[in-house]
Amino acid sequence: MYDFDELTAFADVMATGSLTRSAQKLGLAKSTLSRRISQLEARLNQPLLRRQANRLIPTEAGLLFHTYCNELLAMAAHSQEALAELREEISGKVTLEVHGALARSWMASAIDAFLKQYPKVELTLHTRETPPTKMHSNSVHVWLGPTHECGLNQERLGELARGLYASPDYLATADAPSHPDQLEHHAWVDLLATASNGLLLTHPEQGEYLFSPPHSRLRVDLTTLHIDAIARGQGIGLLPHWLVEKREQHHPGELINCLPGWEPAALPVTLLYAYGHQSRRINALLDFLRTHIPVQWRIESAVI
Repeated sequence: MYDFDELTAFADVMATGSLTRSAQKLGLAKSTLSRRISQLEARLNQPLLRRQANRLIPTEAGLLFHTYCNELLAMAAHSQEALAELREEISGKVTLEVHGALARSWMASAIDAFLKQYPKVELTLHTRETPPTKMHSNSVHVWLGPTHECGLNQERLGELARGLYASPDYLATADAPSHPDQLEHHAWVDLLATASNGLLLTHPEQGEYLFSPPHSRLRVDLTTLHIDAIARGQGIGLLPHWLVEKREQHHPGELINCLPGWEPAALPVTLLYAYGHQSRRINALLDFLRTHIPVQWRIESAVI
């Protein structure tokens, strides 16, 4: 069993190269610091440091042991932090990144409830329309759409089914399609070329149809702009039913499902966070998000 005072003494001397500077930094007598390193060397039965000119430099054994020494000290620090958390209320800073399509429609009200439940947590909310590639240990991301391997833990929360929507004004000037093969004669509103490689639409009775969207005169990079453009009569576009229902609560009659029954694959909603030990505040946020997803997402996920 290692003595952590001895490990701390060795690690600090490795950093400074001087007993005098390390003793001053650690608030110890130089003789005490020297004795701790000698005790560690005796415990390992290996010399770890040797004097060269006015500096202490590591031996081959010292270089090798230094890596393990730092790992042991880091593990000790992490364990102390974890134990300290058990004695404290859930508090501190967390960052939540949410896909822009979900920020106002779901997250705004959910965050109010989270902050009310944990009054000592400070939360920073970011919206984004691109998936993360790395994440700080005190961050969580909720993504809408396909994911790829990004070195993060990925946990499915649910799914959003989608359909083809247009505004009544647009359909009043263009014949409403009765089959996907008629879509090529309509204006298409694209969200960052999401259907540029073709869109497989499925109908419970009529089977499948691979739709190749026509060139889009309007392409946008934000889901809210996409919905607005379709509602203003710019053409037909692909939207999650749940988002349309939320918009209809405030703007009834703006959007119509112009090909009911014809739908592409549902969009997954995924929780992303760093691997490894999570702080209590991050675990609290993760548990909160798992239990506060809209029930419609769970129903769609269970059916599909």
